Amino acid sequence: MTGLVFEAAAPARAGRRPQRVRRARLWWLLPPVVVLLGFFGYPLVLVAVQSFTSKSGALTLSVWGDVLGSAEFRDAAWQTVLLALGSTAGCLLLGTFLALAVAFVPFPGARALARLVDTLPAFPSFLIALAFTFLYGSAGVFGAGGFLYSPWGVLLAEVTFYTPFVMRPALAAFGQVPAAQLEVAASLGARPGRVLRQVVLPEALPSLASGACLVLLLTMNEFGIVLFLGAKGVTTLPMLVYGKAIVTFDFPAASVVAMVDVVLSLVLYAGYRRAAGAMGSGGGGGGAAVDKA
Repeated sequence: MTGLVFEAAAPARAGRRPQRVRRARLWWLLPPVVVLLGFFGYPLVLVAVQSFTSKSGALTLSVWGDVLGSAEFRDAAWQTVLLALGSTAGCLLLGTFLALAVAFVPFPGARALARLVDTLPAFPSFLIALAFTFLYGSAGVFGAGGFLYSPWGVLLAEVTFYTPFVMRPALAAFGQVPAAQLEVAASLGARPGRVLRQVVLPEALPSLASGACLVLLLTMNEFGIVLFLGAKGVTTLPMLVYGKAIVTFDFPAASVVAMVDVVLSLVLYAGYRRAAGAMGSGGGGGGAAVDKA
């Protein structure tokens, strides 16, 4: 009889145990959620509220209309997009080329170059701008002068700094290309260019897409390089936020620009996560056979 009682109570205890586990997990989850809401969510809410507040303190939509309809905002958004796209394209081309050279073209110093690429992202971006000032500034080694303080100078600095963010995942992807596929393609008479197009690059496509999305996200929000170079006529969205908030003390307008930048960043981050997910699931298409040349 006692055994029957214990057997009947066992399922009830087993049902209560998962509930206690779930409650314990919720308690452990509570501190990081509170910290996240306090240090990130609350300031973001304040910025969002400020974007709907006029200088007199009244809630209004006129601030959004004034900012979004201004030529200053349109020019800053246009320059931000152009610089981000140009930097991403440059990083993609240069990073892919360097990764191919390191992975498939043996030369002295290849490992040293790969290690250097690993260390570059550890430095702050304004160091690149400082180095460019010493090289291409008005009193620099090469004395390029006006070039450095133009959009092209900002573009070159961003490509130099952010290329490792494409090169590193590309190197990892090229290292995973099966040697058997390359040997089969070569035995079928395929030329190196064709092997590159049909075997190597399809395998690395998710990694390249992930790196490109990350560079696009970072360059859209780049502030240090643009500020340090002081390029004439180059005003990006982060620079516009800085100017509105720090220079003119127009906090409602600065909040509107900041919210637009946050939305763009979230959209780009979603694209980056999508590309990273494709890379993790092995979305490359390099398994296609190479026809005999």
